[in-house]
Amino acid sequence: MRKINISFQLEERAKAELSDADKLLVESAEKFLSHAYAPYSKFSVSAAALLDNGIVVNGTNQENAASPSGLCAERTAVFFANSQYPECKVTTIAISAFFQGEIIANPITPCGSCRQVLLETENRQKSPIRVILAGKDNCFIINSIKDILPLNFDSTFFE
Repeated sequence: MRKINISFQLEERAKAELSDADKLLVESAEKFLSHAYAPYSKFSVSAAALLDNGIVVNGTNQENAASPSGLCAERTAVFFANSQYPECKVTTIAISAFFQGEIIANPITPCGSCRQVLLETENRQKSPIRVILAGKDNCFIINSIKDILPLNFDSTFFE
């Protein structure tokens, strides 16, 4: 038997310590929280994706009474980016959430389905996507979705 340790590092920064570009991306995600459709969970999530052409596209979670027919913010943003700007790469995505009247204290992570879609996007564009997980006062910065999805499923299984 062999034990394998899987670990990764992330960077934690106060929002005030973010670069100007990252601050703008987080602010864009926060601005679009009001566009989420979350009448059931009351948990609004927004994602702002920065493309390599400088355009920022936003996505929000969209719930549906016939669960799980809704869609998460990260997938909404990435799918919109690919459909409208198929030649562009997503370089960074910022994710923020709102619950019970305020931005949540601790950064949230993408769900498993969103991690898989972000992984597929990284693989398709052949470059990593920085992920900024934004809480009320601090952010976690991850260099690649592969860092939080280390045992991933991708197209290499079909080869």
